[in-house]
Amino acid sequence: MASNQIDLSAAVWRKSSHSNGSGGECVEIGDGFPGIIPVRDSKTTDGPAVVFPATAWDPFVAAVAKGELSF
Repeated sequence: MASNQIDLSAAVWRKSSHSNGSGGECVEIGDGFPGIIPVRDSKTTDGPAVVFPATAWDPFVAAVAKGELSF
């Protein structure tokens, strides 16, 4: 699902607890959207967001934590 099809203007964004304090790796998650998890780069708040189906979020986070994904 493309984020340009969803109005995220009312999103309450929170920074990931895994983002570091020196300005790097800053990922924010938008709360308040049943069924989806919007994610954006906190350094580019006016940029695009990636939208995950809520059912895919936990498996995605688990795969990242285990190092199962290569970027």
